[in-house]
Parts: sequence; C-alpha cells; structure tokens
Amino acid sequence: MKFAKRMDHFGESIFSKLVEIRRTKVERGEQVYDLSIGTPNIPPAKHIKDALCTAAADEKNYIYAINDQTALLEAVSYWYQTRYGVALDPNTEICSLLGSQEGLAHISLSIVDEGDLVLVPDPSYPAFVHGPLLAGAELFYMPQKKENGHVICLQDIPEEVAKKAKLMLVSYPNNPTTATAPHSFYEELISFARKYDVIVLHDNAYSEMVYEGEKGKSFLSFPGAKDVGVEFNSLSKTYGLAGARIGFCVGNEAVVSQLKTLKSNMDYGMFLPIQQAAIAAITGEQNCVEETKKAYQDRRDILCDGFNKIGWSMDKPKATMFVWAKIPPHYEKSFDFASDLVEKSGVLVTPGSAFGPSGEGYVRIALVQDKEVLIEAIQAVDKSGILLNKPSYLTV
Repeated sequence: MKFAKRMDHFGESIFSKLVEIRRTKVERGEQVYDLSIGTPNIPPAKHIKDALCTAAADEKNYIYAINDQTALLEAVSYWYQTRYGVALDPNTEICSLLGSQEGLAHISLSIVDEGDLVLVPDPSYPAFVHGPLLAGAELFYMPQKKENGHVICLQDIPEEVAKKAKLMLVSYPNNPTTATAPHSFYEELISFARKYDVIVLHDNAYSEMVYEGEKGKSFLSFPGAKDVGVEFNSLSKTYGLAGARIGFCVGNEAVVSQLKTLKSNMDYGMFLPIQQAAIAAITGEQNCVEETKKAYQDRRDILCDGFNKIGWSMDKPKATMFVWAKIPPHYEKSFDFASDLVEKSGVLVTPGSAFGPSGEGYVRIALVQDKEVLIEAIQAVDKSGILLNKPSYLTV
C-alpha cells in the first residue's frame, strides 16, 4: 500500500497520546488529575439542553440538514449584533462549522494552493498548522514572545514574506498563551492585511473568558476587518457544548462563500437538533455565560495561588480556560517535565512543545476540573518533590 505524502507531516496527535497515558495509569489503579485537554466539565444550561432534547424527540429532525436553517443564521446575526456590535448578513456572511477545528482544517483548502505561504502564530493551537499543511502550504511562524505580551509583532515579519503570504491565522484571547491583544494590534493587523493582500482568519473561541472585569471583543468590530477576513467563533467552551461541535465562520462574504461551496461537497451540515440547541444558546438568557466565566476564574485563582505557594511560579492568565506556565528551571524540555509530572504526581498537563517551537519550556494547564480536584492536584505535586527547593508541604 502507498499513502499520501502529505501524511508525512503528521504523527499521532499529542492529545491522543495524553489520553493513552491517562488510560494506562487508570488501568493500573493510579490516580490521574487530567488537566491536559481543554474539555469543559461545565454542562450546558437547562434551556439549551431542553431545546436539544425536544428537537431530538421529533422524528422529522433526522433527515439530512443539507444547509443551515434560516433560524440559525438569523440567530448568529442577532448574536453578533447584540454581543459584539457587528452587523452580519445572515444569507452571505455566516457559515456553520462542525466545530471550529473542522473549519480550521478545511478553510485553507478553499484559499491556499500548493506552495502558497501561510502565516501562523507560534505557539498556536495545532490545527492552525495542520489545516494549511493539508492544503500543501508553506508556513512562516510568527513568534508570540513573552516580552511582547505574547502578541504577534507584525513589524517583525520580513517584507518579502509579507508580500508572498496569502493567509494569516491569528487568535486572541490566545490558546495556549492566554494572551489578549490591545485595540492597536487589530488596527495594525487590518492595515497589514490590506497592504499585502493577505486574508485574515481570527479565531475568537475564548472571547467570553476574559477576566478582571474586561470584556472580550471581536476582530470584526474594528473598521475594515470585514474587508480583509473572517472570524471563527465557537459554542464549545462558552456554553458547554464541546461534544456537540458547534462553530461558525463569519465575516467577509467572498471567504464565507468559498468555504460554503467547499463544505457543500464534503458534508450534509449540522444535525438539526444541534442547530436548535445553538439557537437556544445564543438567543436565550445569558446568565450561564457569566456563571461559566466566574467558575473558570475561581479555578484559575485556586490553581495559580496554590502552585505559586509550593514553589511553581506562574502568572495568572488574563483570559481563556488555560494557564501557560514555565517549567521548573531544572528541566530543559517540556515533554520531559510533563512526563515526570504525571508519573510522580498523577497530574497530566500538555507539554508546550506540542504547540510549536516557541512553546518549548512551557506547559499548558487546562482548568477543566472542579476546585476540590485542583486542590488535590496541587497537594499531589507538592508531595511528589518534583519541584525541588520548594517550601514545606502545603496544607489547603
């Protein structure tokens, strides 16, 4: 058998490896505190579940969806207008996705030809890299450096690279670094894209998880953004619908149209009951959004305060459901630290190297366990002795 050369770019997903590590330890009867994969354990609000269950009980809803329902498109338009102040044409500027990752994997196929150059953040969510590689793109990594607040410095992109680039992927609040970007960045981004004729894809999955009283924003709310690109948004984390796979591509009509055409040749659209759940989520009462954000902020405080107290220094994130933490100084490789951490303490995190070259030296910790479990995880790390030169055992 002979297989596609494009598969040479891919190995087993880091998240699949982490699941296997967890499974092996659990089978041995060992405790695992899984803080690796960003799978939310906060369920959807009752009105969302009720909408899904009611629709799922209707036998007429088991046909192919083919296209997004008009009600869904109008709901997304309403959501963006009320939440972000962005006007979207329901018919031409909105396309549903079977989760943001599906969209990230496929949109490059509608934009990029073999050998075209795509600008990707470093570090970044793996699908930012894998989607363009599937399309045969060449990549240029844009470092997100700590000294710049983990925000891309557009001035550092060489002129010859900017002229050649066709697509640019950006995401703030950022996974994995948790950084947010100032208004000036978006203004510079739009000018950059216009000057070099680069299509911008902004992933906005964490706009509702911004802390300390700040409010997340949309790339499309800045003048000229819709002329140069699109935004992806997701209901996975905000509304606890990760397994339902609900995302949207919104913005530039031409980009959305091309993606719709591609998807029409690849799938039959979102299950109708899930469309009803999405409508209920974004048009129904929104107290659940604030409650979810508060839960993640409380978890953030417990985890960061606890680890700092026992000698693992880390900053509290301004946003997202993650903590981006430097590994202890006596470790050189994030994978080595993550491996020792789970073996010695049972705490499973994602090595930063999985997110690109600039991720080395960090681990990503997902705030996906209840507060009581996080306290147990902190105590387990403290008892393990992995941090060295640490204060005496923490009692919480």
